[in-house]
Amino acid sequence: MRNDDAPLIRLEDYRPSDWLIDTVDLDISLHPQKTRVRALLALRPNPAGKSGAPLVLDGDELALKALSIDGKPLDAAAYTATPQALTIPSPPPHDFTLTVETEIDPSANTKLMGLYRSSRVYCTQCEADGFRRITYFLDRPDVMSVYTVRLEAAKAEAPVLLSNGNLVATGEVPGSDRHFAVWHDPHPKPAYLFALVGGALDHVRQPYVTADGHKVELAVYVEPGKADRAGWALDSLVRCMRWDEQVFGRNYDLDVFNVVAVSDFNMGAMENKGLNIFNDKYVLADPQTATDGDYASIEAIIAHEYFHNWTGNRITCRDWFQLCLKEGLTVFRDQEFSADERSRPVKRIADVRTLRSTQFSEDAGPLAHPVRPRAYKEINNFYTPTVYEKGAEVIRMLKVLIGDEAFRQGMDLYFERCDGTAATIEEFLACFAEASGQDLSHFARWYEQSGTPTIVASGRYDAKAKRYTLDLAQSTPPTPGQPEKAPVVLPISLGLVGTKGDLPLKTSSNAYAGDGLVVLDGPSLSITFDDVPEAPIPSLLRGFSAPARLELDLADADLLRLFSADSDSFNRWQALQSIATRALVAAGRPGADKQPLAATAAALGQALDAFLSAEGLADPAFAAQVLRLPAPADIAREIGRDVDPEAIFSAHRSLSGAVGKALIGHMPGLSAALATSGPYRADAASAGRRALRNELLGLAALAAPAKGADLCEEQFATADNLTDRLAALAAMTLIPSERRENLIARFAEAYAGEPLVLDKWLMAQALIAEPGTLDRVKKLMQHPVFSLGNPNRVRALIGGFAANLTQFNRPDGEGYAFVSDIVVALDRTNPQVASRLLGSFKSWRMLEPRRQRFAREALSTVARMPNLSRDVADIAERALA
Repeated sequence: MRNDDAPLIRLEDYRPSDWLIDTVDLDISLHPQKTRVRALLALRPNPAGKSGAPLVLDGDELALKALSIDGKPLDAAAYTATPQALTIPSPPPHDFTLTVETEIDPSANTKLMGLYRSSRVYCTQCEADGFRRITYFLDRPDVMSVYTVRLEAAKAEAPVLLSNGNLVATGEVPGSDRHFAVWHDPHPKPAYLFALVGGALDHVRQPYVTADGHKVELAVYVEPGKADRAGWALDSLVRCMRWDEQVFGRNYDLDVFNVVAVSDFNMGAMENKGLNIFNDKYVLADPQTATDGDYASIEAIIAHEYFHNWTGNRITCRDWFQLCLKEGLTVFRDQEFSADERSRPVKRIADVRTLRSTQFSEDAGPLAHPVRPRAYKEINNFYTPTVYEKGAEVIRMLKVLIGDEAFRQGMDLYFERCDGTAATIEEFLACFAEASGQDLSHFARWYEQSGTPTIVASGRYDAKAKRYTLDLAQSTPPTPGQPEKAPVVLPISLGLVGTKGDLPLKTSSNAYAGDGLVVLDGPSLSITFDDVPEAPIPSLLRGFSAPARLELDLADADLLRLFSADSDSFNRWQALQSIATRALVAAGRPGADKQPLAATAAALGQALDAFLSAEGLADPAFAAQVLRLPAPADIAREIGRDVDPEAIFSAHRSLSGAVGKALIGHMPGLSAALATSGPYRADAASAGRRALRNELLGLAALAAPAKGADLCEEQFATADNLTDRLAALAAMTLIPSERRENLIARFAEAYAGEPLVLDKWLMAQALIAEPGTLDRVKKLMQHPVFSLGNPNRVRALIGGFAANLTQFNRPDGEGYAFVSDIVVALDRTNPQVASRLLGSFKSWRMLEPRRQRFAREALSTVARMPNLSRDVADIAERALA
């Protein structure tokens, strides 16, 4: 089906299913090419549905083998079966059982949706609508059923057989080489949470006792020979389970919790009830094959999928328009867990960096959509930064707005009231309105409007009256389908900073909620603070209390005072980011004078020099964030129109190099002080020390290339962990030379048998900002490690190139043509990966006219291709609209 013919699914058209399925008994006989699936469905009319309605079950590339009602085969004239649907026009008007038998070919399923076999492991991915590729079903999240699953396979091929719930029986199949396992999940769930795994797998186990005394067996399954890399994932699971008990009062509810790592997976991971399936890059870790960033990601994603047990599984979403109800909420929960496990200020900065680079750019382009979309053609294309990251920010704002105590009460009420249901945003917000006593109808606008609000702030000080007046105004630019935007609720955490730190806040304004919180919920407001002893500098959006752009015209000297005196760590970091951003925006425009960058570099260098001397060793992870300039893509987004990537990149290199030269005297002593001794440790403190040392290494590579190359080679040779080796490689890619190519070759040789490590090697080369990178990427596609059929390899090499600001956006358009060709090729085998890659065009409209023309041509070429998947055609259509 072409996207032109695909139906537009609208939120306003939702109505309950006419039929419900109370229980599902699956008997699945696994075979590489001919897997037989027998589904016994206990159906009944839905009292909330249409009486006497036909039964229409979803399918996708299915072949029906047998069909019966209450055990009696159904006459062929009584139903219609196509690969996409099974229709029974006149089903019994009462409760009945339907037995459906299908046969599928897991080895041919390159889409990696439904049941597939890859790397000799049977695996499923059913969110959002993959279950219909296994059997005909009411494949929608508000149809929740109790599942019992019997799995059968050749014992030698699949000695491990896993599914949702608790294991209730195992045995041998008489007279054969096959065995079986029976799993039962007592908790009703939608089909998208069904999962099975079969294969030869190793595992690590650990018993766990929940806070309410329930004994649970935890296990992490991995490919043979990799069990020694599963310990960190298991440890992370234990810690996040205990955290969820303590912070949200949530206990686990089954006898087992299994995590499985597979090599070929479209997603990062999937929260199937009791059987979480992971891309192995988010499970496997040891010091030689995983970086500090990998350890942190594994910790966060293990937690995210576990937290879904309550926010996504026990309470699911009524329809896919409510996707943020499980994803945004669970991202917020995993962010809070990571903040408690590591450094809260550093975690907040990292999350905001991600939000701005991915979601703000989405809001500013043709793929913008609300946190809760109003319509879609392909739901897989709405697993986006807006739903996830902005969805989490909305939850965070709610917590700031109503306070910690009311937020916890609201969450408790939500768990109590909605457990076992398919819920909506309205039901969720109602719990917090009741707990806090506040009317949240205006706040709900965050779920309905796309776009990033801009807060314009200005202040004036009356020295005689000792009063400071702060003027605030908000606006949101038009986005596709929403040309006019109403004001939203913006909780603005703030302080007034004097020469020695924070000043007291005294005001009688109704907009002031206390504890440094001002609520801007209209177009504008003015708030006056009394008894202000000196002219203050406003510190606004502390902790980034709302996902908005802030326009506050402060001089560099004022921002430097915030950096030195502000009590809020986030705004200290933001102060230097603002100085650098302003300079880079000015210098990054075509034909701009780069000379003012020298003054900015001098100011930043002096501030950073003093900071490193006083605080560099106190919190190295924070210091590493402070040293990192805004990325070139961030500057492109700030410029917003007629963007010339080469001009931005040139300005960024100039400023980075100048800052590096200002700090280079610090580097030997600080690097020595930061050196860790003894075996590698993945704890936050050790990771922070490595982060700061490696940030300095990157600056050295730009400030003094010859010296930087010496340092990179020395670090690569002496490092005892991948974090430091990869940092040496990344820094060396900044130095065009034969030495760079030698180090690239040495890295590949050292990790020849480690595909996940070579992903990083591929990406490091794809991000080299030089004209020869496109040819390099094409050559790397012939490397033995690369496969267009493996999503991780594609994301590393092709996705890395598409994130290369200058080379993807080459002035000759060849970068766009290359990526669009890959999208078309991938669409034939894996539409989901192809559509996500096509999303790299989301910011094409902000480019200068020549590049815009080439980008449009590439998108149009994709859109014109015959037999496009709905996934890719939808992205192309919206990007060109």
